[in-house]
Amino acid sequence: MLQAYLTVNHELTAVENLAEKGIWINLINPTEAELTKVAASAGINLDLLRAALDAEERSRIEVEDCQLLILINVPISEGENGALFYDTIPLGMIVSEHSFVTVCLKENPIITEFEYGKNRSLYTFKKTRFVLQMLFKTATYFLRYLQQIDKKSSEIESKLHVSMKNEELIKLLNLQKSLVYFTTSLRANEIVMEKLLRLQLKSPLTNVDPDTALTTQILKMYPEDEELLEDVITENKQAIEMCQTYSDILTGTMDAFASIISNNLNIVMKFLTSVTIVMALPTMVASFYGMNVALPFQNSPFAFMFTIIISLVLALIGVVLLRRKNMF
Repeated sequence: MLQAYLTVNHELTAVENLAEKGIWINLINPTEAELTKVAASAGINLDLLRAALDAEERSRIEVEDCQLLILINVPISEGENGALFYDTIPLGMIVSEHSFVTVCLKENPIITEFEYGKNRSLYTFKKTRFVLQMLFKTATYFLRYLQQIDKKSSEIESKLHVSMKNEELIKLLNLQKSLVYFTTSLRANEIVMEKLLRLQLKSPLTNVDPDTALTTQILKMYPEDEELLEDVITENKQAIEMCQTYSDILTGTMDAFASIISNNLNIVMKFLTSVTIVMALPTMVASFYGMNVALPFQNSPFAFMFTIIISLVLALIGVVLLRRKNMF
């Protein structure tokens, strides 16, 4: 999917001309034809456009042909009927002299929120501010999904107190996997953000690294932009701390419930063993009196009643003895 926008009179407007200055080009799971079109019309390096289309691509900053690629991981939620699973996917932001391009494999809430004009302070031609707003919104959604994970884990924990089903444990396992993905992505994003901050603190005049100088030249930051970047780093650090805390809590919860389930299984097996022992005593009496040999009281009219009484007495004695051993 290929869409292009431009801020006109403080409103986000869809446009057709990809060569227009100050444009935002959004690519969601693009075809090869769409990638070629953007590369030809907007002058964007094709390799940079393809970078975010690898689901395993790491977060990084790359400069090529006077174009800056900022690759981060953004959170997404998947699943239906309450079986939510959270994951992360790469989002590429390419900053050139005339345009700003975003590339992603799937629809994600960060891009959607900007597309539908929910961010009133969005100006497509302010590329540095746009990058920072994307980073800030990403950190915000990480925090939002972490709160959802915490709420959902509490609901599952309440259900586990009543029902020890595998379904609840599988849901907890999915949430734990989500937290692992979040932690990995947040730490990778933190490296990108801190690198941006370090680059802005360096003077291009004294910097001998041409890539660093070019990055500083492309992303021209004003004091308010630097403050926003610091806020983004703070939000990201908070998300990392929350993610680590929730992960520790969830790990402890799963270990505790695994022990509880194992203990419950032992209790059930102990009870069934006790019942088997009690039932074996009458069976043993009935087996003896079923033998085809001479037996006491075999000619008495009360032989059956005598056998039943002996069986019940032995079963009662077995119950009392096992009860004293806390087997019931």
